[in-house]
Amino acid sequence: MANKKYEIRYLPTFISQFNNILYYITYELRNKIAADNFYNEVVKQIEIRSNAPESYEIFKTIKSEGIKYYKINVKNYTIFYIVKGNVMEIRRIYYSQRNFDNLI
Repeated sequence: MANKKYEIRYLPTFISQFNNILYYITYELRNKIAADNFYNEVVKQIEIRSNAPESYEIFKTIKSEGIKYYKINVKNYTIFYIVKGNVMEIRRIYYSQRNFDNLI
């Protein structure tokens, strides 16, 4: 039996954070090519994960209270998502060196 593909839903918080990162790379670091490459890699990794989003380790956090968070690492950033039914809800993206327990 083939894996079902999950619907991907991007929450406004993720979109805002992702846009800020892309803006920083493009305008502060003056590297549009790197920003484009990062954008493409993030979208690609989310698409790949959407084939079986629950088959990965659950991210353990002190605040999540019953919500199962999963993460995807892309370069120096970590994307957090949850699964609701057949929807993979993309919630946050943070620089990987942050303390996630205080953020999730």
